[in-house]
Amino acid sequence: MIKLYSDADYWDAVLQRRKILAVFVAVTALFCAVLIGFIVWYLLLPYHDPAAPWIIAGTSVATACYMFFSFPFMGIKFKRSNAYCKMLKFISVGLKEYAFLPFLEIDDWTTHDGVDVNVAVFAIRNVKREEEMRRRIFIDGEKDFPDFKEGEHVRMISQGNLLIEYELAERSE
Repeated sequence: MIKLYSDADYWDAVLQRRKILAVFVAVTALFCAVLIGFIVWYLLLPYHDPAAPWIIAGTSVATACYMFFSFPFMGIKFKRSNAYCKMLKFISVGLKEYAFLPFLEIDDWTTHDGVDVNVAVFAIRNVKREEEMRRRIFIDGEKDFPDFKEGEHVRMISQGNLLIEYELAERSE
């Protein structure tokens, strides 16, 4: 079986998430220090000082810059990193499903639980209606797509339709 993930992958993802959080905490601390500095400076000014509007404008600009940084940084970068960490955590603790299915085709990219994935479509037999259904298995977009050929049977281990391990097998009928 070819494993797509290792323990090092989870550790690397956790370290990346920690670095992102460290950058955010550092920028937030810098913003708080600037904000406190502006407030102290404003409070030390005499009544009706001509510099007061400039201090208020500086505070507003610093706040706007912080907002323009924090929403995209936390809303895009951290959210994606956090989703990837969750996915890797679910792989290690979640229930695994074993299957031996024929590969049909490659579908378009999609997002599954906040992680970009490739989609491999496999055929699965419906026992009750005796018809063929299509099962979508998600393959991590950061990993190389396996060398699946149409009609080839694949023995796989998945967790929540996310491919963890696979093995190519000869068609035996």
